[in-house]
Amino acid sequence: MYDRMLVFRLIAFLLIVQPLWAAEDATPASAKEALQAINDFIGTWKGNGAPEQRRPDPKAMWSETVDWAWRFKGDDAWLTINIKNGRFFQSGELHYQPDKKNYRLDAVTKEGKKLVFAGELKDGVLTLDRANLEKKETQRLRMNLAAEGVRFIYCYERKPDGRTLFIRDYMVACTREGESLGARENKKECIITGGLGTLAVSFKGVTYYVCCSGCRDAFNENPEKYIKEFNAKKGQK
Repeated sequence: MYDRMLVFRLIAFLLIVQPLWAAEDATPASAKEALQAINDFIGTWKGNGAPEQRRPDPKAMWSETVDWAWRFKGDDAWLTINIKNGRFFQSGELHYQPDKKNYRLDAVTKEGKKLVFAGELKDGVLTLDRANLEKKETQRLRMNLAAEGVRFIYCYERKPDGRTLFIRDYMVACTREGESLGARENKKECIITGGLGTLAVSFKGVTYYVCCSGCRDAFNENPEKYIKEFNAKKGQK
């Protein structure tokens, strides 16, 4: 009787901890899968930036347009970001590094200088850091969505060596182009990434949707491949 109770307890214990082991071991199968975790960044955003001050000078505030898109090459995938009228950055490429299990942003400043940030996605916030040895500080970019995906926010922070807290320099708050802060309606699904489909494409008289110009180009290059993958995924649901 005692042995039987012990077996039951062991089985119950394994049922509890097994999902935890699986969660810890779960890693993205590809760069595309890892980047799909921030798929809702894709699109065009109208933003307003301001320095971190209680009452910022209106002359120090600015407006910019942020555009996220997918890019594909063979089995590789990454995201591009282009910022029109950005006060500090003009573009960048976001990659997932499977060997390091983190994200890497190759950012280009307004002056054309290349800066590399790396970090993780946790609780919907993408946090990317870089060490600036010249200024003896850690520089940080934090990005996340808000208002049910209608708002995209990113901020730039610094932490001098020897300090424990970051100092925020500025923040840019954006609204998705073509949407208000009200509740989002059901939207079309991108046939390639599963994101928000905003552009129509067609093949053999059938209309599908993609989320950006990068997905549109990939679909036009090999529509049968993506239609097959899309239908297979739908069949599994």
